[in-house]
Amino acid sequence: MNDETAIQVEHVSKKFCKDLKTSMRYAIEDIGRNAVGMPAPSGLLREHEFWAVDDVSFEVERGETLGIIGPNGSGKTTLLKMLNGIFWPDKGKISVKGRMGVLIDVGAGFHPMLTGRENVYVNAAILGMSKRETEEKFDSIVEFADIGNFIDTAVKYYSSGMFVRLGFAVAVHCEPDILLVDEVLAVGDNGFQRKCFNKIGELKKNGTTVIIVSHSMHLISTYANKVILINDGTAHHFASVGEATHAYGRLFLSGQDREFNLKVSGNERIQFCDVCTNKRTFYPGETFYLSLKYVSSQEYEDVDVDLVIESNNEPQAFFQATNRTFNETINLRKGSHELVIALQDIPLNNAFATVAVVVWSNRRTELLFWCDIPVEFKGVALSSGKNFLKVTYSTSSSSLGLSSPLVSLK
Repeated sequence: MNDETAIQVEHVSKKFCKDLKTSMRYAIEDIGRNAVGMPAPSGLLREHEFWAVDDVSFEVERGETLGIIGPNGSGKTTLLKMLNGIFWPDKGKISVKGRMGVLIDVGAGFHPMLTGRENVYVNAAILGMSKRETEEKFDSIVEFADIGNFIDTAVKYYSSGMFVRLGFAVAVHCEPDILLVDEVLAVGDNGFQRKCFNKIGELKKNGTTVIIVSHSMHLISTYANKVILINDGTAHHFASVGEATHAYGRLFLSGQDREFNLKVSGNERIQFCDVCTNKRTFYPGETFYLSLKYVSSQEYEDVDVDLVIESNNEPQAFFQATNRTFNETINLRKGSHELVIALQDIPLNNAFATVAVVVWSNRRTELLFWCDIPVEFKGVALSSGKNFLKVTYSTSSSSLGLSSPLVSLK
């Protein structure tokens, strides 16, 4: 382990037992073996045991940020707890250099009967801070946590968000060389999350090594230098963050996710008989075309057409609008016709999504058509984030004729 390496994990594995009674029996047997100088069979699986983490190896250099992603139950938090020393690995070796700040479980390190003030001192001591150091930073910790007068209330009355606020405030004020953050930050409100991520950015500038476990691919794309995808306890390494988030998205795609889902195709007066798209795999900046051929026995004037691009991996909509957003009036004429819709210059980057198209009669009194179309947006090399924008660069010895800047840098 060289001087620039903050964390080194070598062929680490951790096993658990699915059955509590069997687990207790194995524990007694292992204690007995150790008492007489016999090694416990840590490298072998016994009945009802399974590998939660299986032969994982990686290194993190000082100042790097490692993102760890994967589905629920894949072994991410178990790995983090081994890095923090809460669990010991059954196989392999973990080497860590420097003071560690940790935020893994909501309320971890807090005694429910003690006040927030008292728990600050307890938690700070667990993280290696002296009483004098805690006293010097106490006001700053309370200000960052922003829980007001509740600092003198027993923490058993705290909400999950208040736990996270106080826990994160203590963790970052211990001036860690290594910061471990699990998905618990998702509990906080938007304002506090923004404050936390700004603080993480500040720590990174000061050379702190950061390991983030998250289901938010936007967060991983923003902060991580490299990514490990853990699935069923096995680690898959990615030097490209974009490739990692793409692989993560594929884990959740089923056969149904790749098929058209035609929910409503008309009624007794109008039938949408053919639905066509130009393609279903796109690169950022390309246009999605949809053709809806229909046969109608009556006029449908001034209909509403809703368009939504929904993420398949995160609970959010990338885009949502109706034809009225663009001051477009759409009339579905009597007879056989075709409605063509173009979503132009879509900037999505490295994402799996569903395009939902819904057609309503005037004033939304009747649902005429509804179709969900799964699509894939490829990633651009050396680019992360959910959107890709075209950027131009130029140098010139003369002014480009731009208007006065909002803020002068002189």
